[in-house]
Amino acid sequence: MKSNVSRLAGALALSLFASLAAAAVDAPAGAQSARVIVKFKADSGLLRKQAASAGDRHAAQAQALAARVGFAMSAGRGVGENTQVMFASGMSSAALAERLAKEKDIEYAVPDRRKTRAVVATDPLYAAGPAVNQANLSGGPVAGQWYLRAPTSAVLSAINAEAAWDVPAATATPVVVAVLDTGVRKDHPDLVGQLLNGYDMVGEDKTDQGQLLGTFLTSKDGDGRDADASDMGDGITAAEANDPAGLFYQCTTLDSTTGKYLEELSSWHGTQVSGIIGAATDNGIGMASVGRERVRVLPVRVLAKCGGWDSDIIAGMNWAAGVTVPGVPDNPAPAKVLNLSLGGTGSCSAAYQSTVSALNARGVVVVASAGNGSGHAASEPANCAGVIGVAGVRHEGDKVGYSDIGPELSIAAPAGNCVNTSGSLPCLYPILTTANSGNFNPVAGAAGAIYTDAYNATIGTSFSAPLVSGTAALMLSVKPDLTPAQIRQVLMSTARAFPAYIGTADCHAPDGNAQSQCNCTTSTCGAGMLDTSAAVRAAANVGSGGGGGGGGGGGGGGGALGLVWLAALALAVAALGWRRGRQGAEAP
Repeated sequence: MKSNVSRLAGALALSLFASLAAAAVDAPAGAQSARVIVKFKADSGLLRKQAASAGDRHAAQAQALAARVGFAMSAGRGVGENTQVMFASGMSSAALAERLAKEKDIEYAVPDRRKTRAVVATDPLYAAGPAVNQANLSGGPVAGQWYLRAPTSAVLSAINAEAAWDVPAATATPVVVAVLDTGVRKDHPDLVGQLLNGYDMVGEDKTDQGQLLGTFLTSKDGDGRDADASDMGDGITAAEANDPAGLFYQCTTLDSTTGKYLEELSSWHGTQVSGIIGAATDNGIGMASVGRERVRVLPVRVLAKCGGWDSDIIAGMNWAAGVTVPGVPDNPAPAKVLNLSLGGTGSCSAAYQSTVSALNARGVVVVASAGNGSGHAASEPANCAGVIGVAGVRHEGDKVGYSDIGPELSIAAPAGNCVNTSGSLPCLYPILTTANSGNFNPVAGAAGAIYTDAYNATIGTSFSAPLVSGTAALMLSVKPDLTPAQIRQVLMSTARAFPAYIGTADCHAPDGNAQSQCNCTTSTCGAGMLDTSAAVRAAANVGSGGGGGGGGGGGGGGGALGLVWLAALALAVAALGWRRGRQGAEAP
């Protein structure tokens, strides 16, 4: 059986944000069809008129709008209040969105594009390594979960979560963190008792024109949207990837030697993210999580085979936060924090920005990964205002080669990096978390429950974001009335300063070219490196004459350090940085 390393590597180059331009196109060449997200204005006359329709309201709205613009359209699923998907043939999504946006009844119309999970795939380390010894969770030369411990000269970017766990909670009620991802394996022993009933937003297969196919090949669960957010696997066979008539044509990595698309094994990405945030802790098995007993994970399945659509992701965001989504029962346990370890290229669309702003106004914190495009511009939705965008740093605190950057980002956190570039050697600084051993389909029960480690490695900004989401949940556990702006401001003001290594170039503003390992700055990677203990302690004092408050924008700004941390940082840098002979640059 292949390890998760080969799963993530064998054909997951699609997950690299640098290659997402191919996944974000409107339709394959020659297949001109349009798929857009449309939001009607609240005072829309067309909306009021169709509200009284005896039939499908979304279909009636699409037909009425089609009559006005003069070409046929069909209706897709509801996304949120006054918001739905619409399809048309004979034009691109961009062209349809531009045309509909001119209508007086329309607040916005934007292309409905695919997003993929933010996992690094193309790296020399990802060749299959030795069999994983599940009795040894050391993760190789660096023992265990180095990234949760206090920072040292060897691991300057560690988040110091241990010191936050003894800050008393203000309430016994766990904080709900929604993980919008591929779903979760509910039978993993380290997640049992830590999960709430979530929802599956991945529906029935459709043609490019929006017609239902009566199949569920994408979701693999035999039904449409329902209350089971189980991860059924997102792997794609080589036959599926190379079938021009199939749903998954060109969804994986192209082998330049053979001209064929490679197989892509299941990632169990949502299970990995969930473990970092909320795996059971002090239960005598496996791993610790950032949130420990103070967090419950709400799984919302929005990604499946070949990624997921913006419309499903936005519907999932709304549902997770307690907003009514047409055709879906309301969420009985709304989340206070949303984790989105996913993204795609391009600026923040009106659909995402409108959703994030509305959720922030409801008191919901939104955290997203920067992306893994090797120093390109931060991905959507991490680049939206009001989102806490998270860059990835190496164990030594400089930017990990694959992380994207930009002034929109708020903070940086460990993403995992391997140092070794040979596939036969262990990853030195991986992120240890929960996973499943299945190649395409899940292996049920204890037989399938595994952990990633040095030979079965998990790295990527997907795993930086949940460290921040878990920290935000801890902050809310000590101060439940914190606003999203206050949480962002406290995270940024307590962040530790980035080191500056002689011989390593500073990261610069994205310019369309890749930037590998470089010294983070506050204009490229956020305010500094995440310090969970400092953030939680400052959060407890917000409104009490200490700590942060207010705060607005989505990134930048320097990290204000206390005197103790300044002294500790000075010692760490003296022992660590400023030396040319440190562990060298690497692909991840």
